[in-house]
Amino acid sequence: MEMGFHEMPTNKWVESSFWNFDSLFQPQSHPARDAHDTFFIKEPAQTVLVPEEYYDKVKTMHEVGGSGSIGYRYDFKREEAFKNLLRTHTTAVSSQMLYKLANQKGGFQPARYFSIDRVFRNETMDATHLCEFHQVEGLVADYNLSLGDLIGTIETFFRKIGITKLRFKPAFNPYTEPSMEIFGYHPDLKKWTEIGNSGMFRPEMLAPMGLPENVRVIAWGLSLERPTMIKYRIDNIRNLFGHKVDLGMTKNAPVCRFETAEEEEQKQ
Repeated sequence: MEMGFHEMPTNKWVESSFWNFDSLFQPQSHPARDAHDTFFIKEPAQTVLVPEEYYDKVKTMHEVGGSGSIGYRYDFKREEAFKNLLRTHTTAVSSQMLYKLANQKGGFQPARYFSIDRVFRNETMDATHLCEFHQVEGLVADYNLSLGDLIGTIETFFRKIGITKLRFKPAFNPYTEPSMEIFGYHPDLKKWTEIGNSGMFRPEMLAPMGLPENVRVIAWGLSLERPTMIKYRIDNIRNLFGHKVDLGMTKNAPVCRFETAEEEEQKQ
């Protein structure tokens, strides 16, 4: 909030595949949409409503493209788009907020949004992976933003909570280009740990929403648990969140506050 962000409403864990995947220009054949990676809902198995005009634009973008893209060239299936699931990322909420931002009364206005809430993925659990975890989501929608704005925003955020050892690695995401994975150094595990993903939302995602052509959106999805592990020197994520957590430790832990990098340097 100190950086001018407003919180998004994320109190709905069940989303449709349309908002979780299709609106993000993620093809319906993508492996992330397989049951091996995503928890699908049995009852109710399908959503009942999406904005029809917007649905048609997303369908067209997938099938034949637009905004300089040729699309994915496949038959977009309504039944696939309407499947309900436990959201795999809070970007499902970001897409809805951007759609509302583009179609609000008075037209588009620059905005900054964030959220911190739970997401679900069919993961194999180990020291750094859980099936259920928290995501710190953020986005900035404004005119003529660049990759430099994205890197600077992420570095500023982590510096404010005292984490300064960061690396950025080029990556691929269906809905961002360019894309970057974010790594933080864990001093006890003695390795660089992935703590988030980021990028600039693609025109194929933004154009169907009705956003102006010169509007750019920088966005990121960060783990909550892994930066906390780095900050508080915790070497196993299962000691922090999940069914193996020591409730006594949680109950008796002192109230903590994040310190800035400057405060930590003064202590040293």
